[in-house]
Amino acid sequence: MDSAIRDASSGDKKLPDEKTPTYQSDVGDIEAVPADIDHFAEVRDVRQGLKQRHIQMISLAGAIGTGLFLGSGSALAKGGPLGAFLGYTFTGILASSVALAVGELGALVPLNGGIVRYSEVFVDPALSFAVGWNLVYFYLTSCPNEIVAAAVLIEYWVSVNNAIWVTIFNILVIISCSLFVRIYGELEFGFSMLKIMLIVFVNILALVVTCGGGPSGEAIGFRYWHTPGLFVQYLDVPGATGRFMGFWSTFSSAIYSYSGIETISISAAEVQCPRRAIPQAAKRIFWRILLFYVISIFMITLVVASNDPSLLSASSTAASPFVIAATNSGIKYVPSIINAVVITSAWSAANSGMLSGSRSLFGLAKEGRAPRIFTRLNRFGIPYVSVGLFSLFLCLAYMTLSASASLVFEWLVNLVSVAALVNWSIILITYLRFQYGCKVQGIDRQELPWAAPLQPYLSWVSLFAFFLLLLTSGYTAFIKGHWDTEVFVSSYINIPIIFALYFGYKIVKKTKVIPLKEIDIRTFIQIANDNPEPPAAPKRGLKKFNILW
Repeated sequence: MDSAIRDASSGDKKLPDEKTPTYQSDVGDIEAVPADIDHFAEVRDVRQGLKQRHIQMISLAGAIGTGLFLGSGSALAKGGPLGAFLGYTFTGILASSVALAVGELGALVPLNGGIVRYSEVFVDPALSFAVGWNLVYFYLTSCPNEIVAAAVLIEYWVSVNNAIWVTIFNILVIISCSLFVRIYGELEFGFSMLKIMLIVFVNILALVVTCGGGPSGEAIGFRYWHTPGLFVQYLDVPGATGRFMGFWSTFSSAIYSYSGIETISISAAEVQCPRRAIPQAAKRIFWRILLFYVISIFMITLVVASNDPSLLSASSTAASPFVIAATNSGIKYVPSIINAVVITSAWSAANSGMLSGSRSLFGLAKEGRAPRIFTRLNRFGIPYVSVGLFSLFLCLAYMTLSASASLVFEWLVNLVSVAALVNWSIILITYLRFQYGCKVQGIDRQELPWAAPLQPYLSWVSLFAFFLLLLTSGYTAFIKGHWDTEVFVSSYINIPIIFALYFGYKIVKKTKVIPLKEIDIRTFIQIANDNPEPPAAPKRGLKKFNILW
């Protein structure tokens, strides 16, 4: 890290006869500052192929995948309509605080690897090592999970050996993540548009059916909120206790749905004008969560009953409540169209996970906390060895050949959710250290490239909630008669792993927590001030009405 800062702030100019490089931005081809004094030295290695519209759309819908389209069905079945709605709403608010925190850090320190790099600068190199490998573990398990989901969804039309679909999607993901990052950006831009159109369509469809515009002409209204009821008696536990347990169980599905929302800064060195693009994406996160998660969950609870047989069937291939809602509406062809778009969302989420995971491993290797081989880049500026490792772990999706796809999906959901909670907690711990570092050193937040609102109060509330959710993630295993070894292990295995990584590295390398007064915040502010970004191009014509990017 120190070498990167020195390279970035050295101010060494190129010789007069050398050609100053240019880069493509939203305002066209402009002359760039020499690479030696760009915001960080690694920008000379990777390519800034992600434009403003790419990072905005990736932040808008890149993390929307099977968690919303498939996992929300589990939340509805366990918690009932009000339980699912509240679970997704509360989790969305908590996840927004993570996006705001990482947005502020990413604007100041635009390095690939996100929290892997920030935790070293603002807390302790040992924490960087621990969270880095936790992130690698997170993406190694989440990527094959999306492939499993895609294979399951294809069974809606045809039932053949899942190995065929797993292989096809694995190849597509590997190819899209091994080429120019701009190709990835264009793919994600297209996928995000499809997901947004699907969510808008399904919400309109749900509203029409609820109001009596379906083939039957019968208005549903809030029927399913009255019967079978607002909450579910989870695990047949009677009374308010059972209903609260059902509500609390929705958080696992909600966390899985929101996991990856912090990826807006994971590939910051490959984003053009990151100090403008990343904060802009972070500021819009809350409203996007409201529009594309909370409202969608609410509308689905109106048209799908929590005791719907298709929702409760463990072997159902149409487990997505979106598909169930379309099927129950009785409108022909719509379920197949929805299912097809949900499949593309699974592919998109796998792409996003591959990019984020490989960049996290790249960041670890750049700092010497992973083998140096993972820093190798191909001619497209892609860390191909890192991508190769994640490609190997996509083979976990072949577990569906020896166990039911729905069971494998549930295993991986539990692992991903807990890893996401650990990651979010470390992000907030790092951010709070940065916050109080600024306070101790007398740094006004207005000096930063961007200062997130409602801080540090929102971060403290969210951090407490994450700790509580982490400790209670496997609570069902402690209920009499409901012990489940798989649930216990998948819910708590990450806790000893993260402590072992942190203290193991700390003991071996003898690292120390950086005192607040010694955190080098001024250097990063100076780099930002010395390398201003070009102003954004004014919106003209129809672009003035574009609220997405």
